Amino acid sequence: MPARDNPPMRIPGSLSRLAFAFALALIDPRSARALESRVLQVGESGYRVVTLDLGHDALDVYWLDADGRPYANIEALKRKGEAEHRNLLFAANAGIYDRDYRPLGLTIADGKVLRPLNTVRVAGRSGNFGMQPNGVFYVDRQGHAGVVTTADWQARGIDARVATQSGPMLVIDGTINSGFVEDSDSRKWRSGVCARTADEVVFAVSEVPVTFHAFARVFRDELGCGNALYLDGTLSQIYTATEGYSGAPAVMVKPYAGMLAVFANMPASQ
Repeated sequence: MPARDNPPMRIPGSLSRLAFAFALALIDPRSARALESRVLQVGESGYRVVTLDLGHDALDVYWLDADGRPYANIEALKRKGEAEHRNLLFAANAGIYDRDYRPLGLTIADGKVLRPLNTVRVAGRSGNFGMQPNGVFYVDRQGHAGVVTTADWQARGIDARVATQSGPMLVIDGTINSGFVEDSDSRKWRSGVCARTADEVVFAVSEVPVTFHAFARVFRDELGCGNALYLDGTLSQIYTATEGYSGAPAVMVKPYAGMLAVFANMPASQ
């Protein structure tokens, strides 16, 4: 390659992120201000943590498109948004699914129940979903979020606009799931969610393989979550417009049955 007399100017990463944040503010000032993405370092393990303020960030579940076909991946969601003049600000896989790529448990999108609550209990451990208790992350019709066990969901009759059922629960009323072994040798990329308050939702994905116990401890001790739900492992990723993809390497990712996402409207000129 021929030498250049004037090499291109390199813009420091911090300035690039600042410029991008300014661009997002032009797209949707409320979403740009509210969505926070950071890396949390705990010992030798890093975690991408994304905090949403539901007063600004409209969180929704996406599984099937208008033709009834699964979106299957975050890139498809980005294309959907672009076709509707919306930018994808955040996305994460929504939970565990079956062999036919259908959500394994309750799935509610835009107030519609796409998959019913799964209350089946199988003797022994039947995958992560079967580890008890499992639970539901939801946003109700008043815009308030929560994480509850499946039994509590049944008892409370919550009227949800958005919901995804997964398992196991990571933290229950401030206590780490008793089924987790602190010195376990089972380490995977893991993703989860909690509602730190009714209006503040926190997602996290590990940047390296970690144990269930270590991941649950991050939600309870580092993120201040009284209740937290496991979303999935091995293939889990979080996407943000400012940072790109975090979590499992691309080679590990398989089609998702559902995703949680936040969009922002593009300026009229785009």
